[in-house]
Amino acid sequence: MRLFHFSDDGGLTRFTPRPVRVPSARPAGRDWLNGPLVWAIDEARQPLYLFPRDCPRILLYPTPTTTPEDLAVWWGGRTCRMIAHIEWAWFERFRTARLFRYELPVAAFEDLDDAGMWVARTEVEPVGVETLDDLPLALAGEGVELRLMDSLAPLRGVWGASLHASGIRLRNAAGWNV
Repeated sequence: MRLFHFSDDGGLTRFTPRPVRVPSARPAGRDWLNGPLVWAIDEARQPLYLFPRDCPRILLYPTPTTTPEDLAVWWGGRTCRMIAHIEWAWFERFRTARLFRYELPVAAFEDLDDAGMWVARTEVEPVGVETLDDLPLALAGEGVELRLMDSLAPLRGVWGASLHASGIRLRNAAGWNV
């Protein structure tokens, strides 16, 4: 297994635990997740972060409990492993962005058992870094179909489906907070 952290800064030599920028409501006993941590994503779910930091996006993928009905509605006959939705307003930034994928030592992290997210409570030094200059190509290489929309708001209902849905930076999506 491999763990990664994505950044637009290619000169990081150490990751220091920091609290999240926008705290989230956490279940009882898990409020520590808003405190100082280093966050990482597992290799299987890294496509969630193949975007500029503030780019709003929704990624979908089937799970073992996804129903045939939800597959028909949300997936169709696709053979990709994930579908990523972003807004047209973000496409040029996405297309021209440069990201740095830092590989992090697995032993320093604990699994949150939540969509591939891992955290470390202490400083972590990366074991490697790779420059990603073509994010559309990187997504395609991960088996992800990119869909462009005027607004992500019509996808609000996907959280009621049996597919896994990850929404990231949705506060930046057109019409999301109305």
